[in-house]
Amino acid sequence: MKRVEYRRRGPVPQDVVEVVERETPAPGQGEALVEVLAAPINPSDVLTLAGDYGTLPPLPAVGGNEGVGRVVALGADAHGPGPGQMVLLPVGIGTWSTHVVAPAKALMALPEGADPVQLSMLTVNPPTARLLLTDTVELPPGSWVLQNAANSAVGGYLVQLAKARGLRTVNVVRRESAAEVVEEQGGDVVLVDGDDLAARVESATGGAAITLGIDAVGGMATERLAQSLASGATLVNYGAMGGEACAISPASLIFRGITLRGFWLSWWYKQAEPQVRAALFAELAGLIAQGQLSARVQTAYAIDDAAQAVAAAASGGRDGKVVLLPNGAIGG
Repeated sequence: MKRVEYRRRGPVPQDVVEVVERETPAPGQGEALVEVLAAPINPSDVLTLAGDYGTLPPLPAVGGNEGVGRVVALGADAHGPGPGQMVLLPVGIGTWSTHVVAPAKALMALPEGADPVQLSMLTVNPPTARLLLTDTVELPPGSWVLQNAANSAVGGYLVQLAKARGLRTVNVVRRESAAEVVEEQGGDVVLVDGDDLAARVESATGGAAITLGIDAVGGMATERLAQSLASGATLVNYGAMGGEACAISPASLIFRGITLRGFWLSWWYKQAEPQVRAALFAELAGLIAQGQLSARVQTAYAIDDAAQAVAAAASGGRDGKVVLLPNGAIGG
């Protein structure tokens, strides 16, 4: 087997990873050996390699927080999906590998015939988008939602999930070239960020009272969203793509009653009951299998090109996800 390991962390994430060969392990008591089909490279993975993420695994470590695979063999007394079944891998298991060993009971069977690459992104970005949209404020059908970083993976999922729920989205991007991507995914309004954002949001929505804003950029982008929301609205931050802490004025916080709160999926995972997590995964997997939920994929890489894949994932200006195919191209 091959896997992508790192023994140190550093500011250039592609420089700390190396592809190493190991003996393919046999599954032990209650375990399953799984061949990994696809594993994405997320911003959180890049931040982990750089040492800048909220939680860091002990070194040495294997990269990759999510992915899908196919069960190869079960160990003694293993109770879970059988050999040949496509499965969702447990979060944080180290999926940048041709094979992994996991507790059989922790594996979730996935719909056969669905795209493994799309399913491989199931446990990070789609739940983030779904929870941001539904677990913050009550939004009746027809409501508007405002988000920035709308061309990101989370942004794309949020647009699709909002449309399915009868919600409308105002989508803010940082460059004109990104607008077309969001429009193709069904964004109702797409605007390039700028100092006059609030006025343009008001014009585009006919002065609608927007009660939910979603921020992934930070810095003054947070304040521009706050200015575009209705008084008493909630603004949720889940990232700092701009590299700066959220900036929000006393005028927004005090005089207009805007609530700024944070969201971290890892924290939600720690608190959510297993059955709640399983139900959310099942819901999202069903939407993916039906073709109602997807993310743009920019490039898929072989495991031997992992450093190049990490560099691509860390670069700006992408319009799609970077995915590893540890065992090569996935056949029909």
